[in-house]
Amino acid sequence: MTGSRTTRILGSTLLLGAVLLFFLAFVATEPDTRIDAASGDTIGQFDAVRLMYVHVPSAIVAYTAFFVTAVGSVMVLLRRSVWWDIVAGASAEIGTVAAALTLITGSIWAKPIWNTFWRWDDVRLMTTLVLFMLSLGYLAVRRLEGTAEGRAVRSAVVGLLLIVNVIVVNRSVEWWASETLHQQSTIADVEIEDLTLFTFMYSIFFGVALYVWMLIHRFRVGWLERQFERFGLDDALAARRAEADDHPTVDAAIDSSGGNS
Repeated sequence: MTGSRTTRILGSTLLLGAVLLFFLAFVATEPDTRIDAASGDTIGQFDAVRLMYVHVPSAIVAYTAFFVTAVGSVMVLLRRSVWWDIVAGASAEIGTVAAALTLITGSIWAKPIWNTFWRWDDVRLMTTLVLFMLSLGYLAVRRLEGTAEGRAVRSAVVGLLLIVNVIVVNRSVEWWASETLHQQSTIADVEIEDLTLFTFMYSIFFGVALYVWMLIHRFRVGWLERQFERFGLDDALAARRAEADDHPTVDAAIDSSGGNS
């Protein structure tokens, strides 16, 4: 019930895109190697660098998702918008998964490079962990008992904290450079190029496109859930088939249902 011709085409395209990304990341591109000028030894990240094609897009998807959550939170606070509340919640769920994937792939990548999976004194790692925990808190708040409007407003406040933390995570390597082993932007310094750069940029594009596809489906599920709360299953399915374009407010949803949702 959450599919449409557009999303099915996008999903099929993403499936083919995933195959292409796998080929580029793990077959076509070369491992990171270079010759040390002083010793003449071969150094670099070797095959571990391939994790970049998952780790960085995951982080960018998390940033994007929490930014959308923050925008939705502002609209909820200003207009009590049900539509934006559902968008914010759907985006936060995807962002939480992306943040978890960022932490996992980052830890795996760190082992061969830093000789440890985790450093508690690394400010980038810790701020990312805080972001992940805060996103879990946001999702927990969305499931608290109470009225639909009350849940939406409480969630919106936490949603604004997410974007503040995203800014801190993103700028941590600049603000506390001595407190992290993470390097600063390699794109700005043009330290990667040719096929590696293309694959890197493609992986980011793929990640964002996948986020959009998942957001559409999760929003539709959320909308159906809200319609089910208000009208029951039959009317919710009918509303989904009709693809209503109006964006009712939380207050209107409560008034229409004649009580708490």
